Amino acid sequence: MTLVLTRSDLEAVLDPADCIAALREGFCRADAAPVTGQRVRTDLPFPGTATALIPGVLPGVEAYTVKVNAKFPGARPALRGVICLHSGRDGELLALLDSATVTAWRTGLAAALGTHVLADPAEDGAVGVVGAGAQAEMMVRGLAVLRGRRELVVHDTDGDRAAAFAARHGGRVVDSAPQVAARAGLVLTATWSRVPLLGLADIRPGQHVTSLGADEPGKRELAADLLEASLLVVDDRELAVRTGVLGAAGLDAGAADATLGEVLRGERPGRTGPEARTVYAPVGLPWQDLALAWLAYGRAERAGRGRRIDLLA
Repeated sequence: MTLVLTRSDLEAVLDPADCIAALREGFCRADAAPVTGQRVRTDLPFPGTATALIPGVLPGVEAYTVKVNAKFPGARPALRGVICLHSGRDGELLALLDSATVTAWRTGLAAALGTHVLADPAEDGAVGVVGAGAQAEMMVRGLAVLRGRRELVVHDTDGDRAAAFAARHGGRVVDSAPQVAARAGLVLTATWSRVPLLGLADIRPGQHVTSLGADEPGKRELAADLLEASLLVVDDRELAVRTGVLGAAGLDAGAADATLGEVLRGERPGRTGPEARTVYAPVGLPWQDLALAWLAYGRAERAGRGRRIDLLA
């Protein structure tokens, strides 16, 4: 029997603080996995792309995930799909999980973790959001867990969406990404942009930027001069060149100072001083889907959430 977990099921059993703890542990352990996760992406004869992340594996977890997503920028939600959680013992399909929810939670909360680790510990200014979608929602929630709630400024090309986001979080709307950067100490970008939204001239010494938008070829949020002048941390160097921030800016793997896993394990330094500019620009890795899917599956089993179906009936 397979457990089906919908968005409401997942939101009932997941907690941001526990998810952040699971992701932190995953970043520390994932490089020891014997199998490397892959991202497979293709254009479609429709206004979107198809993406698969295979397999999500972590040392010590006797299960793996396969994620299949449809990414259609003009749709709401823009991402739809399913995560298959399989037993590592016999391949049994343990659960089918709503991919949009898991992806938003793992991406946004991992971004909050990276932001917290790299930003100045003394930074107490506003949080700035460019792109008021589901991932930004979870980044803000995660930062509230890690650093406490603070003033929010937000910009989105959809003014109504920006206003709704600001209303939910007690923030205010501004007219552009540079205006967000001018008013915030921590800047979070999560857009579909294909041109740089921020460059070196927009970011002050000591400021931190987390960019989630450059997760497939052609997408770009940050200019090369900002990346080169900052302590740049990614989640995977090869993927950052092939489909992420490095390739989008014409940079090679050597332009990344560290991965977040290396920083969390103490193998590479993070922020080197209060005047350093820092950037975290992940692509998103398959093991992150497993970290949250495994947590959700265990909690749903104990709480009696979800619906069981027999796909072989």
